[in-house]
Parts: sequence; structure tokens; C-alpha cells
Amino acid sequence: MDFPDDLKYHPEHMWVRLEEGGKATVGISDYAQEQLGTVIYIDLPDVEQDLSVGEELGAVESAKSVSDLISPVTGVVLKVNRRLEETPDLINLEPYTGGWIARVKLTDADELEELYDAREYEAELD
Repeated sequence: MDFPDDLKYHPEHMWVRLEEGGKATVGISDYAQEQLGTVIYIDLPDVEQDLSVGEELGAVESAKSVSDLISPVTGVVLKVNRRLEETPDLINLEPYTGGWIARVKLTDADELEELYDAREYEAELD
């Protein structure tokens, strides 16, 4: 499994990549997509939706199960990855690149300090 060092990880298996201007991209970790199996549907958040850390931002369905997606940050959704509506298995194929879920304007960037770095996240999985 792959856990890029430039990301932060939420215990609910979401990742966050801090971008310029107080923005962040969020998605599902490689571990989570592997546990889910092939993703067949994703319920994306709405643009301009307010997110709170720890609350549901959408859902993902695989051949195995349906799981809630838990927001790793607090902020407002700026953009969602519409490619996932037609090709949801991008989450499996490219969890950290083409399979991103949403771009968010962060309300409190300090929340990122509460998330795991790659080594801490990997240790939590053992």
C-alpha cells in the first residue's frame, strides 16, 4: 500500500493535501479503497456544502458494502471530481491523483495538525 508523505490522514481513512491559499484536496486512502474493493458508485458532496471535521460528506458503494465518507476537515466545498460519477473506480486505480473527491476552502487549517502523517497512519493500520 502507498501512503504519500505530503498528505495528512484522518482515522476514517480519508486523506488531505494542503494546497495554496488555504485550500485542500480530499480523497480516500489506498488502504480504504483496497478494503472496499471495486468502487461502483460515489455520492459526492455538493459544491458550496459546508463540511465539519468528523461529519459525513458523502458515501461510497462497492461490490462489498456502502460506507459513509467522513470529512477530515472543516470548510466549504469548492469543487467535486465529476469524473467519479462516470468512472467511480478511479478511486481504486488512482486514489491519490485522479480519484480525489473534493477541493475544499479550509475554515481552520490548524485542524491539519490533528491528522496523522504517513508513518502514523500506517502504524494505526497494523
